[in-house]
Amino acid sequence: MKKYTTVIFDLDGTLLDTLEDLTNAVNQALREGGFGERTLEEVKGFVGNGIGKLISRALPAEANADPEAYTMTLQAFSNYYALHNNDSTAPYPGVPELLTALRKAKRKLAVVSNKNDPNVKALCRTYFSEAIDEAIGEQEGVRRKPEPDTVLRVMESLGASPAETLYVGDSDVDVETARNAGVDCAAVLWGFRSEEHLRKAGAENLFATPEALRDWILKKH
Repeated sequence: MKKYTTVIFDLDGTLLDTLEDLTNAVNQALREGGFGERTLEEVKGFVGNGIGKLISRALPAEANADPEAYTMTLQAFSNYYALHNNDSTAPYPGVPELLTALRKAKRKLAVVSNKNDPNVKALCRTYFSEAIDEAIGEQEGVRRKPEPDTVLRVMESLGASPAETLYVGDSDVDVETARNAGVDCAAVLWGFRSEEHLRKAGAENLFATPEALRDWILKKH
């Protein structure tokens, strides 16, 4: 049976429920620009491709076509979120126990996210400092997911081979990222995308709970 020695996780929608804080930051930025606010469900559909794409999707079409409006809204979001990225954010139920079980089983664990790198590192220090070996977010000059660059960088750092690496995420971006990196993918159903959406993206290994994911990794692989 195949054994995964390294498990790399997405962050938002996979390990942490960040949706309320993201929505609050989006709406604060939109208010500052005089634009209408977005609902929680709307923002849920906007996330996954980095902050720049999040703001582009949240802005009304006419404002999105205005470079100055886009830049000001992006900056307003970044300023607010840097101070409020952990107001309501919390690990999904069962996630801390999942990471503890994998760590006890001697798995190498990492996070690769399209969230801004300083925020990724700060949140991982707050919630997963004893479990995560390495955490990487969006960085200038480095292609973000679904390009494989950040996943491959982590694999190289941890000495992980593609055959023994599993990437875990909650979106079509994550499914494509794993494919591009040449590693297996596990898609979780407690995050920001539906089972139908994930299956359409090509996800084959889907899990409804962290416990089910844990058992699959440790008992079957």
